[in-house]
Amino acid sequence: MTATVFDHIGLLFTADPEREEIENAALVAEDGVVRWIGPSSRAPAADERVDAEGRAVIPGFVDSHTHLVFAGDRTGEFVARMAGEPYTGGGIHDTVAATRKATIPELVTNTAFLVAEMAEQGTTTVEIKSGYGLTVEDERRCLEIARQFTEETTFLGAHVVPRGMSADEYVRLVAGPMLEACLPFAKWVDVFCERGAFDEDQARQVLAAGIKAGLQARVHANQLGEGPGVRLACEMGAASADHCTYLTDADIAALADSGVVATLLPGAEFATRSPYPDARRLIDAGVTVAIATDCNPGSSFTTSMPFCVALAVRYMGMTPAEAVRAATLGGAKALRRTDVGMLRVGTRADLVILDAPSYVHLAYRPGVPLIAQVWRGGRRIV
Repeated sequence: MTATVFDHIGLLFTADPEREEIENAALVAEDGVVRWIGPSSRAPAADERVDAEGRAVIPGFVDSHTHLVFAGDRTGEFVARMAGEPYTGGGIHDTVAATRKATIPELVTNTAFLVAEMAEQGTTTVEIKSGYGLTVEDERRCLEIARQFTEETTFLGAHVVPRGMSADEYVRLVAGPMLEACLPFAKWVDVFCERGAFDEDQARQVLAAGIKAGLQARVHANQLGEGPGVRLACEMGAASADHCTYLTDADIAALADSGVVATLLPGAEFATRSPYPDARRLIDAGVTVAIATDCNPGSSFTTSMPFCVALAVRYMGMTPAEAVRAATLGGAKALRRTDVGMLRVGTRADLVILDAPSYVHLAYRPGVPLIAQVWRGGRRIV
């Protein structure tokens, strides 16, 4: 196989806890994986050479929470929130209606556009949820579309209760026929455990059914207020509790003790004018933190992990290194992946060359396009 050496890297941020930052570095990728990392002056010969010209290199971003399969937009809702109306999650029904009406080619085209947009901003691994169908057939086709773009697909039939059904009636559908139809296309099961969506017992029923069927769990938890979501995620052995905006000391202790990743979604707080999660409090307690975009048309319509990194540094008490680590290694841990999210011998050769001398510039120069090249599996995609 062709080997590629990336040399003259001014600063290599590996996200590898054993040696996270290497100055004047080089990296060799072969057969899609990292084969060698060391000083640029000692870089071995390779079939191809990429001169980083003193720029920084980081792992490809791992976006572990997105809702990319949808139709329509919710600009009116956004304008209303900017005028002071609170976010309640009710606009999800508008997206459900638009998604049900859309054709499969329309949904595929929109998803492909968003995945490509993410790649241009350094994302090399993405998770995609269903949740805008809320019928057996619509949830199945959303997951079938998502599977065309990623292996990290999540069954989120329990997003909200569709109009015309009771919550208990819908939970029986989700945990039964809907789960059965979606199972071939899903790796994960998720539930929105929140007021106005599903209570603790309903959420537990959905997660238990998914786990019994062979799916792994993750939970939308504690976005709109304090509640049982985080502790339920820990009880059920979920990989990740996502949002974590409102946490008690008991919630944080449970996350730290269980090893469940706290996935923070600062784009949602930005777009809903909500309080930001306190990442500093979580990190200081020993909780593993991830950052993801939560890309969706209602509460966080961004595909930019660099934007979320900048928000995390500015508003969530994270250092630039902690934020980039959360957007790479943290995201990988939220997906229980060891092959992505960091650069070390044996991991997939997913890397981003920044048009900057340091990863710090992702927060230092917010809104500036700093992604020069993106490589996935040793192949350049941007």
